[in-house]
Amino acid sequence: MYQVKQETLSFTTRDGVRLDADVYRPQSNESFPILLMRQPYGKKIASTVVYAHPIWYASHGYIVVIQDVRGRGTSQGEFNLFAKEIDDGFDTINWLSHLPGSTGNVGMYGFSYQGMTQLFAAATQPEVLKTICPAMVAYDLYHDWGYENGAFCLQTNLGWAIQLAAETARLKGDINAFHKLYKASRNLPLSDPIIAYPDLMKELASDSFYHDWINHPYFDDYWSQLSPKTLIDKLDLPMLHIGGWFDPYLRGTINLYNAMKTKSIYPQNLIIGPWGHLPWGSKIGSKNYTKAAISFVDQYQIDWFDHFLKGKEIDHLFSQPISLFEMESNQWKYSKKWETIQEKSYYIFSQGLANVKDDDGQLVDNIPDDNVNDIIVHDPWRPVPSLGGHASIPSGSFDRSQLDERFDIITYPSDKLTEDLSISGTPFVRIYCTADTESFDICAILSEVKPDGKVYNFSQGYIRINSDKLPITIALQPTCIKIKKDSCLRLSLSGACFPAYALNTGTGKTPNEEQLLDAKTITIKVWSNPEQISEIILPIN
Repeated sequence: MYQVKQETLSFTTRDGVRLDADVYRPQSNESFPILLMRQPYGKKIASTVVYAHPIWYASHGYIVVIQDVRGRGTSQGEFNLFAKEIDDGFDTINWLSHLPGSTGNVGMYGFSYQGMTQLFAAATQPEVLKTICPAMVAYDLYHDWGYENGAFCLQTNLGWAIQLAAETARLKGDINAFHKLYKASRNLPLSDPIIAYPDLMKELASDSFYHDWINHPYFDDYWSQLSPKTLIDKLDLPMLHIGGWFDPYLRGTINLYNAMKTKSIYPQNLIIGPWGHLPWGSKIGSKNYTKAAISFVDQYQIDWFDHFLKGKEIDHLFSQPISLFEMESNQWKYSKKWETIQEKSYYIFSQGLANVKDDDGQLVDNIPDDNVNDIIVHDPWRPVPSLGGHASIPSGSFDRSQLDERFDIITYPSDKLTEDLSISGTPFVRIYCTADTESFDICAILSEVKPDGKVYNFSQGYIRINSDKLPITIALQPTCIKIKKDSCLRLSLSGACFPAYALNTGTGKTPNEEQLLDAKTITIKVWSNPEQISEIILPIN
């Protein structure tokens, strides 16, 4: 382990903008590889909400560079979400490759925005960039980050927009705007005439990305131009992909991993823990996944960089490249491939009171032939609240036994399991349902019902429906869990999950136009029969 010294260095981009970075280097006359993180939150933070401090990385024999992206921290220029990260990333790497005391080899790490900057920089194919470790990213910015199955991810998007807008106000010295935004970050503004488009953003954050995201409710060129998916042909280098079962961007992590695994000639490793976006520890929501769940990512990244930047042979990286945490057994599962061995279906059965009686709706093994329709009445005055999962703040698994007592949630439990059930992959819900409005939403949540009656969610999905095409298929959050013998599965369906997702007013309008005043009561009918089968499809290992 090396002693570490710190300094601040700057360079000027091709268009004359100064970018600043904190540089941590071992106190030695040796030459070392470089680890780069580019982020928008102030370089002193250095993503220490999930990673070890840069001093720790530097002490293992690396020059660690934490850079403020354009228009953030002390760097000059105007911040425009992702817009300049390709050029600035290339210029930064070119500058670093000539840094005194370096070997010239560069690796990158970081999560969220810091993960995205890796992909943009890698797309320029700089020769000295040998590997990246993108964590919790979007592959397709629209489908993996901004919207889920056409529904605007309100709580995460608005919260993030307010945070970035507050930082902009702070940098400008606008005390009034900063404190208003800070206050709003602690209690999101969710009662304006257009719920998903609060006046605060128009008043205090006119240059925020939020305006683009809310005003582009469908996938178009705006989203395409900012999505790493469009750069995939230019990406080919070793990648360590990192995600969390309750991270809102897990879809992006897995989609990127699958795309690279298909095309790349280089190793692609994958780690998914029982984590939300942050932190990466043993506890999330109401669950304690034991010390086994505490992140080992820092040491793993050192091993990864030691191999690709220093040439060390480290066998465990490639003998078991997939590391998945199996919840409830609370063990890491290691493998060469992540694949579903088989699928198991449960079918919806009800006598029409699945929103009233715990034992009326059921998940059954055989296709039912005498179902009665279930009815959900969504009241916009008191929408079903979000509780945990991947899209809510806070995220994770919570006891939802009380929430599922609501009459606007229909529940379908299975019989008690006679043996353990291991689920690993992406569950799907395929249902037949219609509503009496132009548009409606469906939230589907899978939970484990414990023998003591507590109900813990482990996967969910959400969809906005604007057509009469049936059946409706909802891809739920990928998961890895062992449901123990004597527990039950439960599927919960509702017409809202607010404020995780923007409220559907039933008018058919997009979230940037939906007036709260126009919100309709929505009646949703759900059914299943031998010709129209509503079911859940579980990936079983």
